[in-house]
Amino acid sequence: MRRIVLWAGAGVGALALFMALLVVGVYGAAAGLLGGAGGGRGGGQLARNAVPAEYAPLVQEWGNLCPTLSPALLAAQLNQESGFRTDRTSPANAQGIAQFIPSTWATHGLDANDDGVADVWDPEDAIPSAASYDCSLASYVEDVPGDPVDNMLAAYNAGPYAVIQYNGVPPYTETQNYVRIIRDAEASFAAPVEEAGGGGGLPPLEQAAGAVNFAQEHLGTPYLWGGDGTPEHDGRFDCSGLTKAAYESVGIELPRVANDQWNAGPHPDRSELLPGDLVFFAYDLQDPRSIHHVGIYVGGGYMINAPYTGATIRFDPIDSQDYFGATRPTAG
Repeated sequence: MRRIVLWAGAGVGALALFMALLVVGVYGAAAGLLGGAGGGRGGGQLARNAVPAEYAPLVQEWGNLCPTLSPALLAAQLNQESGFRTDRTSPANAQGIAQFIPSTWATHGLDANDDGVADVWDPEDAIPSAASYDCSLASYVEDVPGDPVDNMLAAYNAGPYAVIQYNGVPPYTETQNYVRIIRDAEASFAAPVEEAGGGGGLPPLEQAAGAVNFAQEHLGTPYLWGGDGTPEHDGRFDCSGLTKAAYESVGIELPRVANDQWNAGPHPDRSELLPGDLVFFAYDLQDPRSIHHVGIYVGGGYMINAPYTGATIRFDPIDSQDYFGATRPTAG
């Protein structure tokens, strides 16, 4: 867990200030800033800031290549493959942002940007190639029983012949986890679908306020690594245990660990943060899989934080060298 210097002066006056920020920030925020409520695949649109800006147009365009694909699904797949890192090489020699092994790239790699070279390290080639390969795989396994999207993803990971052989997702732990993680993350990359009749802004704002209120009620509680706040844990939490319990209290289910909670909604910029957003900290600021800590933003540059063993839940500033970004669960 990351260590942060205790914020001095979190007394009655400062707490009142934070309550004022919460009321103004949560209940006074426009529903448009929150991005609305909903989930699904966003009608073929990516959520705002869900994908690095330089790749968003490619993911948006190529993610609509075939009926079994969507921009959100393609984004979740790229995130799982590489964390949007263009320089990644796996132990199996899978390369680039879409993690093609050389033999597969030789057959399915595209020169999508027409520069004369099909370059596995160039996202302008690799992202379209991943989408094209997905759709080719979907056609290979279209007669296999089961969910066609699951079968397509399984074929990307394990090969189409394994999917055909097992009449669906093969019984390989790696492949089953690959499909599950991508499908679970898909909704967090999709633009929210507006509810018929509008007026969908207030419930998410109330949910954010409720999550912050839950965390605030536990200020001063001693930290416990692995703590979920249960009686067995004496009501104590670690960082992601607190965030999970806070959002569970308002009906939003989050994954258990900070690394997975990153994909629980779209990613607002630092300047767009609202109270209730989850804020994350990482060892490698280019890799979401290196996230090691999470807190709940309350406004004014501060979060409610369960920091480390020996400390208590408290207010801490979010701005530090390992600040990675934020997620908005109420829009996920």
